[in-house]
Amino acid sequence: MGEVNSNSSMAFNSPYELGVRMVYLLNSMFPHAASLQKLLLLDYAVIYSKDFGGPESLHTPVPYRNSELYVRYDSVKTGIYLMSTKKLIDINLGEQGVTYFAGENARVLIDSIDSDYLNSLSERCDWVTRKFGKFDTVELAEKFNDLGHRWSAEIDVNGLVGEG
Repeated sequence: MGEVNSNSSMAFNSPYELGVRMVYLLNSMFPHAASLQKLLLLDYAVIYSKDFGGPESLHTPVPYRNSELYVRYDSVKTGIYLMSTKKLIDINLGEQGVTYFAGENARVLIDSIDSDYLNSLSERCDWVTRKFGKFDTVELAEKFNDLGHRWSAEIDVNGLVGEG
């Protein structure tokens, strides 16, 4: 995971963009941690918050958006790695596997950038954390399934019992 493709032409959902979103999401969750699977689900709820009864969606809802989980997985992992090199995200290997926390520089980054998009991102991260942050990954996947978002193939809920 230590290599980053600098020739990538991704305009949206690039590892950098997703890494920054993970910093905002983990900062909102602080002092709690999250697994990669949980971050993927929560990020989806941040982006499409209106689908979950929240504020206006941050991005334009597109058809078949559930498939974005497939596309973003590797980019989120790379984005987390990028952010960890600057102490924006801390990575912990513990009893519950690999989990991620807001790093010591997360708040500095968030406080130093001001834009309408990032302010909206921060608001949605706070909303998602209040609404879904207490659920572990299995409960979260089940809750999303109940809301009509079916990801049983994308999220291995059978292998995540007890994962936060």
